[in-house]
Amino acid sequence: MENKKKVAFYTLGCKLNFSETSTIARNFQEEGFERVDFEENADIYVINTCSVTDNADKQFKQIVKKALKVNDKAFVVAVGCYAQLKPEELASVDGVDLVLGATEKFKIQDYINDLSKNEISEIHSCEIEEADFYVGSYSIGDRTRAFLKVQDGCDYKCTYCTIPLARGISRSDALENVLKNASDISKQGIKEIVLTGVNIGDYGKGEFGNKKHEHTFLDLVKALDQVEGIERLRISSIEPNLLKNKTIDFVSKSRTFVPHFHIPLQSGSNEILGKMKRRYQREIYTDRVKNIRKVMPNACIGVDVIVGFPGETDEHFLETYNFLNEMDISYLHVFTYSERDNTEAATMENVVPMNVRNKRSKMLRGLSVKKRRAFYESQIGTNRTVLFESENKEGYIHGFTENYVKVKTPWNPELVNTLHEINLSRIDEDGSVRMEFLNVEV
Repeated sequence: MENKKKVAFYTLGCKLNFSETSTIARNFQEEGFERVDFEENADIYVINTCSVTDNADKQFKQIVKKALKVNDKAFVVAVGCYAQLKPEELASVDGVDLVLGATEKFKIQDYINDLSKNEISEIHSCEIEEADFYVGSYSIGDRTRAFLKVQDGCDYKCTYCTIPLARGISRSDALENVLKNASDISKQGIKEIVLTGVNIGDYGKGEFGNKKHEHTFLDLVKALDQVEGIERLRISSIEPNLLKNKTIDFVSKSRTFVPHFHIPLQSGSNEILGKMKRRYQREIYTDRVKNIRKVMPNACIGVDVIVGFPGETDEHFLETYNFLNEMDISYLHVFTYSERDNTEAATMENVVPMNVRNKRSKMLRGLSVKKRRAFYESQIGTNRTVLFESENKEGYIHGFTENYVKVKTPWNPELVNTLHEINLSRIDEDGSVRMEFLNVEV
């Protein structure tokens, strides 16, 4: 009997990329390939790329080297956002055999022949206007939680962002298919599903190939809340203008949706928000946070923020810092602005020097540590439900409460992928929270 060909995957970037990698991997397995870890010897290495930060771009070369170090005759494929935006650049990296763009990445097998190394990399990438159809995806088997893709692409024109160029127009999965995928995930014994997409609040647009909304994001949330077998549903990043107060109210009473929101702000200065072409001003952000706190006082609220955008003066930055400092939020994801080709922002004047960008980033990261600590302290003494992860980290097992407090307890393999009622007792030196089990023998 012929040995199965082996394929390995590496994912850079967002939750959406993880969901798509998982779907591509399942396609390979259905074709008779054996999936192995990226560190193992494989016949094919597939790298799903990201274009959001410079760091992700630079990592690509290192990952290719890592694969070829294990097997220098392996067939190396690049897919994803960077593969769509700059296919020639990826193709020029030593050892890369095939580069596939936005519409081709789900059909890798169609482009693979005898797995012989190519002297010259093959490129198959579409014009981004052709990326107008939807491919559903979800991750499974990799983690305790699954990432369920519900939407792709974006119609927004933020001046710093390449995602519309990499992923095309906003389009959604059919509601019926999302519910089927959610049900399939729950049948695998996975306890938590995270909804993901490029702009998930825009859900419903392009659901059946047309631009009008057949359903809204609130319709999606209400329908998913009725799916049997799902213990937890979590909303990933959602734009403040698309997170409607009706959705916040529903989540507060929901059976399965947890009190955790991640809402991009990007700047606390209305002037900078205008230059970014964001579709809201900071007053909307304040309104959303206040409404969440009103109906879910213990909710976790995460924030994305960009520092060093062209034209951001010290005054603009302090406006952002003070706005976030006064806001009742739980943590920050801080991004240092980096110029991206073919974006409007890359041609703007008053470029902020890199040392200033880095200094501002450091200040906001410090604020994030302070905010997370304050949020964790506010939760000490409360009773929560924790879902345990699968990794043994230095003799401890970690998990997350419904409102995203990271907890730890001594390693016990029987706890993996189980939910338990706990009391949050104290904050440990590493910043995670110690806990006591409630009415359960473990």
